[in-house]
Amino acid sequence: MILVYGLGKSGLGVLRFLKRRGIPARFYDDRPKEAEIQEALELGFAPDWGLEGDYLEVVAAPGVPLDHPNLEILRQRGASVLGEAELAYRLSPTPLIGITGTAGKTSTTLFTAHLLRGQGLKALEGGNVDPPLVAVVDEAEVAVAELSSFQLERIHRLRPRVAVLLNLGVDHLDRHKTVEAYHAAKLNLLKNLTPEDALVFNAQDPKVREAAQRSPARPYPFLPKESPRETNLEAALKATQAYLDLLGRPLDREALRASLATLPTPPHRFQVFARKGGVVFIDDSIATRTASVAKALEAAPKPIAWILGGEDKGADLSALAPLLGGVRVVLAIGRDGARMAEALKGPEVVVIGEKDGRKALRRAVAEALARLSEGSVLLAPLAASFDQFQDYKDRARAFREAVFALGGEPWTPSSS
Repeated sequence: MILVYGLGKSGLGVLRFLKRRGIPARFYDDRPKEAEIQEALELGFAPDWGLEGDYLEVVAAPGVPLDHPNLEILRQRGASVLGEAELAYRLSPTPLIGITGTAGKTSTTLFTAHLLRGQGLKALEGGNVDPPLVAVVDEAEVAVAELSSFQLERIHRLRPRVAVLLNLGVDHLDRHKTVEAYHAAKLNLLKNLTPEDALVFNAQDPKVREAAQRSPARPYPFLPKESPRETNLEAALKATQAYLDLLGRPLDREALRASLATLPTPPHRFQVFARKGGVVFIDDSIATRTASVAKALEAAPKPIAWILGGEDKGADLSALAPLLGGVRVVLAIGRDGARMAEALKGPEVVVIGEKDGRKALRRAVAEALARLSEGSVLLAPLAASFDQFQDYKDRARAFREAVFALGGEPWTPSSS
C-alpha cells in the first residue's frame, strides 16, 4: 500500500496517476483543504488521518520537509519515502529530460520542450513547473521535467536520459540549512547517470564543472551568454541536441529556426503589465533569490516602490545594499517581511501587517501610489509565497488584481 503524504497539485496529481494504474493508496495532509479532500475522495481514495496503515512507500509532496517527524516515524516502520518524480520514473516508461539549477530552471524547461516539439517529438513539460510530472508523463513521447531541490532530495533510482545542470548558487537555506546540503540535493540528478545518458552542464560554474567531470554521462558543456534568457536558451539547445543524438536523429535546422521565432515567455518574470500616470507596475513574483532581485532592482525604472516579503528562504539582503539608492520605499509583507526589511538601511520601510495576502498587496499598492508620481512598483519578494498564497503565481495574480482595482491600466509597448 502507498501513502500519498500531502495533497495540493502534486499530491492530487499522484493520486490521479495511481488511479489510472489501479494502484491502491491512502492519503494524508497536515493542513487539509476541504476541496482537495473532496477531490481525493471522488477519485476513490480514503484518508488515513491517524497514519495507522502499513506502508511500503510514502510519496511525499515537495513542500513536506524530508525530516518531518511523521516521515521519520513512517521510515522507522519500514516505509521508503520518495517523491513524485521518482514515482513517475518507476511506473512510466517515458524517457525523462531532467533540468535543475539555482536559476533558470523554468525557462530552460519550457524552451527545451518547445524546441523538441519543433523537431516533431511529443515533448511535454512538467514537475516543478505546472503541471505535475505525473500529469504529463503518460501522454508524452519524452517528458521534460523541471526538478527542484525539494524534489531531488527524495529520489532513489531516477535516471534521466538527459540531465541538465545549470548552476549551483545559494537558495532554500531555510529548508536545507547549509549550502552543502542544498547542492547535494541538486546533484542527486546526476547520481544514476550512465555512459548511455547525456549531461548538459554549465562549464563556467566550477562546482557544476567538477560534478560533471565525475559523471560517466556523455558531456554537453555550454557557456553562459550575456543575458539569463540567452543562457537558458543555450542550455535548451544543448539538451535538444543531446536528446536527438541519443535517438540517432539529425537536427532539423529549418524547424529549429521556426521554433526560435516562437519561443515561450515564462510568466511572472519581470513583466511590466500596467501603468498609472507615470508609474509602471512590474510583476517579478518568481524573484525569490538575491541575484534575481538584484537584477530586478537594477532594471526597474527609478524611483522604486519595492514589495518585499513572505517566507524567508535565507536570503542575503546585504548584497542588495548598493542598489537601494533607487528605492523610494520598501513595502514589507508576509510572515518575514518586517524582519527582512530591518536589514535594509536607507529607504523608508512600511510594514504591511495584513494577514490576508490579497489585502496586504492592495494596501502595499496604495502605499506605493501615495509616494510615487513616476517610477515603478516592483513585486520582487525575495521570499516564498506559501504563508499568504497558494504559490508565486497566486501571489502574482493578487498583485495584478490590486493594481487594476486601484486604477492601473494595462501596459503595452506602445503605451510606454
